[in-house]
Amino acid sequence: MVLQEHLWREVEGRRRVDYTWTVRGTWDTEIEALLGRLTDEIRRNTNDTLVGLYVYGSLVTGDFDKDRSDIDLLAVVDSDVEGDTFRRLDRMHARFVEDHPAWEDRIEVAYVPDSALLNFRTQTDQIAVVSPGEPFHLKAAGKDWLMNWYMVREVGVTLCGPPPRVLIPEISQSEFVEAVREQAEVWKDWVYKMRAPGAQSYAVLTMCRALFTHTHGRQASKKQAALWARDYLPQWGPLIQQSLDWLSERGDEETGDEEGFYETVRFVHDVAGRITGTEEGALE
Repeated sequence: MVLQEHLWREVEGRRRVDYTWTVRGTWDTEIEALLGRLTDEIRRNTNDTLVGLYVYGSLVTGDFDKDRSDIDLLAVVDSDVEGDTFRRLDRMHARFVEDHPAWEDRIEVAYVPDSALLNFRTQTDQIAVVSPGEPFHLKAAGKDWLMNWYMVREVGVTLCGPPPRVLIPEISQSEFVEAVREQAEVWKDWVYKMRAPGAQSYAVLTMCRALFTHTHGRQASKKQAALWARDYLPQWGPLIQQSLDWLSERGDEETGDEEGFYETVRFVHDVAGRITGTEEGALE
């Protein structure tokens, strides 16, 4: 079932946003309850350091599939996540998966100090992240997270705290598009790590979205961008369709065949060349 639209309203006298998600004309109480619990648990386990919590990604922009899509959250805190706070959050995320096994590897939360957001262009800071396929961990983040912060600032929905534009400095559309182009170049190396069919599909869909942004100057969902790219690049139509099918079905994650791997490599290099202007074409 796909979330078609979202509605939210701020409730007087409460510290969080009361939101109602509309799924094909019915109320999706599961998503409402899920986000409500995450909001309450994150507030409680950040030891009074939570400044704001925001949801973004496909749940907000469209093409969200409740049975398959991830939920993306940004939690802004007023200090580094370490020590007791890190351990509390780690246990909280483990309990959440135990209570909601269908959402295992489908919740991504970045815990980011407000100072790191303010200075992300000029310095690298430590953030804490739980994401699909990875445990709760610390990592360095700086300008390489610009695309995430742009999307939160532009379309993120506030679950608690001030609007995201209060905490995230202005990011121009041209900066965002340039960051997409830079990442497309990096994908020429990253793709060689994509041996599983799911990872290869992710690479294909990500590059379709990058090409869409490069062409149109704005972001689209992976599905929207892939449908466009399938027509725009008919020579790659079967591969793009295969990736779309994986997105819908989330099939086998075992290692794929070599032919499929090298076709994905050729596709990524072809599209990266179109985006960066090198026009190197697909690898032979």
